[in-house]
Amino acid sequence: MQVDRRTFLLGGTAVAAFGAAALLFRPMGSSHAAEGTFEVSFTEDEWRAKLEPKVFEVLRHEATEAPGSSPLLNEHRAGIFNCAGCDLPLFDSKTKYDSGTGWPSFYQPLDNAVGEATDNTLGMSRTEVHCRRCGGHLGHVFNDGPQPTGLRYCMNGLALTFTGA
Repeated sequence: MQVDRRTFLLGGTAVAAFGAAALLFRPMGSSHAAEGTFEVSFTEDEWRAKLEPKVFEVLRHEATEAPGSSPLLNEHRAGIFNCAGCDLPLFDSKTKYDSGTGWPSFYQPLDNAVGEATDNTLGMSRTEVHCRRCGGHLGHVFNDGPQPTGLRYCMNGLALTFTGA
C-alpha cells in the first residue's frame, strides 16, 4: 500500500493532536476508584489536596496517562514500585519488563498488594487493577505477558512511585 504525502501529513497531525490532548484519558462513564472499604481512606477533597492533579485523575478517577509519558517506563534500577496514593509496595523491579506498550509493565505483583475488578468501559471487558490498601486505580492486567505467570500488569506510571534498593 502506498501512502501519499498528504495522507501521511494529515495522519501525523491527527496523531500529534490526539497525543497532546490525551495526556490523561478517562473512559466515558468511568467510575471512581475501587468501591469498598480500604485501610487508607480520604474524602474526594482530601485526595485532591493530597495528590498532584494528574495523579489524582489516574488514581481516583481511572484516567490513563499517554503511552510513553512516564519516566518510570525507563526505570531499570533494583527496587520497589509503590502506590502513589498510600505508598504500599506493589511490584518488585525484578518482575518489570518492556512490554512495548508504552506503560510500565510487570508480570507479577507483590503478595497482598493489589485487588482486581471487572472494567466494562470502552466496549470491552477488562480486568482493572487497584491498590488493595487505598483502592487507587493502577491500570489493567492482561493474559499476554511473559512466563512464569503469562500476565501483563500494565500500570500507569502516575499511579506509582519508585524506591531504589
